[in-house]
Amino acid sequence: MSMPFYVAPEQMMKDRADYARKGIARGRSLVSLSYEDGVLMCAENPSQTLHKVSEIYDRIAFAGVGKYNEFDQLRIAGVRHADLKGFTYSREDVEARSLANSYAQMLGQTFTHEMKPMEVEILVVEISDEPGAEQMFHILYDGTVMDEQQVVVLGGDSEAISDRVRSGYSDGMSARDALELARSALAGDDRTLADGDLEVAMLDRTLGRRAFRRVVDTDIVNL
Repeated sequence: MSMPFYVAPEQMMKDRADYARKGIARGRSLVSLSYEDGVLMCAENPSQTLHKVSEIYDRIAFAGVGKYNEFDQLRIAGVRHADLKGFTYSREDVEARSLANSYAQMLGQTFTHEMKPMEVEILVVEISDEPGAEQMFHILYDGTVMDEQQVVVLGGDSEAISDRVRSGYSDGMSARDALELARSALAGDDRTLADGDLEVAMLDRTLGRRAFRRVVDTDIVNL
C-alpha cells in the first residue's frame, strides 16, 4: 500500500493564498471613497451588464473584484441574507457589520476546507444620516475582515492606486471631485480612462431610504 502524499499545513495555506492573490491581481481595480453626501464607488469595467458594484439593501452596497462568477454568488447570498433578516425582524436590523461577518465565515470556510480558494476581494458599505459615519468592511479571500475609513482600493495594483487616491483625498469632497480623483487614480500616469471604461455607483444619503444609485454614462458626463 502506497503512502499518501503529505503537504505541511503551513505550505498548503501559503500556496492557497498565493493562488488567490495572483488571481485577484490579474483583474481590474475598484476604488471606494467617501464624499460629502455619501460614498462613491468607481471601478474600471467596460462591461455594461456584468456589474462589480450592486445594491444589497436600503443603505448597503456590495462591491467585488476578482473572479466574477464567484463574487456574484456572494452578492446573491448577501441579498438573500439581508431580505430574510429584514422580513423576519425589521429593515433597521439589517446591518453591514453582520453581513460582513457572514461573508467572512463563508470565505474562511472555503479557504480552509476546499481545494481551491475563492479568487475574490469584496467590500460591504453602509451609510448613515450623519456624514463621516460610513462603514466600509473590506473582506479578503481568506475571510479576513478590515474596517476601513474614507478610502478603500480592491484588486489590481491596489497599493499604487491607494497611494494616488490618498494623496489627493480631502474630507467633504464633492461627487465631481471624488469621481475625477478615482478616475485619475485608476488610470495612472500612462493611461486615460473614457466614461465607457468606468462603472460608477453611489450611496447617497440625500436620496432617502433607497440610497443606492447607479451612475450611467450620460450622468458621468454631467458629473
